[in-house]
Amino acid sequence: MSTLGSALENGKATSIKLFSLATPQMRTFHLTWFAFFLCFFGWFGIAPLMAVVREDLLLTKAQIGNTIIASVAITIVARLVIGWLCDRIGPRLAYSGLLVLGSIPVMCIGLAQNYETFLLFRLAIGVIGASFVITQYHTSVMFAPNVVGTANATTAGWGNLGGGVTQAVMPFVLALVLMFGVGEVWGWRVAMVIPGAALLLMGIAYFFLTQDSPAGNYKDLRARGMMPSASQVKGSFWEAARDYRVWALFVIYGACFGVELTINNIAALYYYDRFELNLATAGIIAGTFGLMNIFARTLGGIFGDKMGIKFGLKGRVMFLGAVLLLEGFALLLFSQMATLFLAVGAMIVFSLFVQMSEGATFSVVPFINRKALGSVAGIVGAGGNAGAVAFGFLFRSESLTYTDALMIVGVVVLIASALVFVVRFSPETERAERTALNNALAARSAAMPAAAD
Repeated sequence: MSTLGSALENGKATSIKLFSLATPQMRTFHLTWFAFFLCFFGWFGIAPLMAVVREDLLLTKAQIGNTIIASVAITIVARLVIGWLCDRIGPRLAYSGLLVLGSIPVMCIGLAQNYETFLLFRLAIGVIGASFVITQYHTSVMFAPNVVGTANATTAGWGNLGGGVTQAVMPFVLALVLMFGVGEVWGWRVAMVIPGAALLLMGIAYFFLTQDSPAGNYKDLRARGMMPSASQVKGSFWEAARDYRVWALFVIYGACFGVELTINNIAALYYYDRFELNLATAGIIAGTFGLMNIFARTLGGIFGDKMGIKFGLKGRVMFLGAVLLLEGFALLLFSQMATLFLAVGAMIVFSLFVQMSEGATFSVVPFINRKALGSVAGIVGAGGNAGAVAFGFLFRSESLTYTDALMIVGVVVLIASALVFVVRFSPETERAERTALNNALAARSAAMPAAAD
């Protein structure tokens, strides 16, 4: 039984009712994805404006690369901490605090006057990337085994959609600011206040409109003796860290979400420079990569759940390996496209498999160690940022073109796909999870006639 206790294992939703806000599970579903969406707006809001920032602050290619690395590097530590924090204080308080605190550097990045201060602001903003771990933790607690992969993938995917929308929207936000007579030097600074203010308001809403679990908030459950105290889960991080499967998934997630973060940071500039497009057009094309999240990551979760129902936990893992392999081949293809039309088409195919791989990864994560769910999610989630940092060094190199760097990343993804063979589950775990799955399916079937009545 999980450290969350039997009270939290009961009451998990066995279906996803997209158009309902009547239950705590569905309120959590919608608030988590929207909070994560806004976090992406704050996290990468500056990326599609970098052509303007580059001219204003006189940044070199290496300096831009350093700011990209900074924006994702700090998130590695933040995700490790936030996963542990979720186990201790619950996702409601963790998310509310992160959103409110994270809004400050987003709104204040416009105060940067040179490379050094801009770098520090991007470093601080990167902390909000830890929001992903809370999103996955909260839906894992709220949804049953038959739909948890779909819930995790959809909330994360719709949140990641913010990365694509940001690429397309922020140039227009800048244009709107400029219409009021503000020059470009001040325009990008004023534009960043908008995503920061949205984060602040979302943090307040999350506190009042969500709860930690189907049974209630952790603080209340602990007071009633319905779950272990915070001190009793203090070893959860080390329990997760000792599991080699967690680190295999760490690398795997680096090979999919790490790639997505990298593309979010460089896509607009890549199209702007390579195909000589204007800022708005480059942003719109770059945005299509992230916009695939509206369904692609969900597909990874749906098929992960279906493979889990049919073949057990090993089915989830083998599906993950397959889509990761296809991601690697698609990225190699994209890296070789020299005409705009073919490049956009290849990028869309590549984006499909990247995001399906992400969804498939977090259809596996909830089953690795239920006693240390937050820590497992935190470590694996940090792998995405570790991958982005490693890839970021390729894109800052003066000796490599972006095309060369993309090809190298594609080869790395192909190699990483082989790591699925070390993600195995004991027969006892397979049997226990099959029982839990069958119970969830039975509960769903029992609920259907009642819903029809």
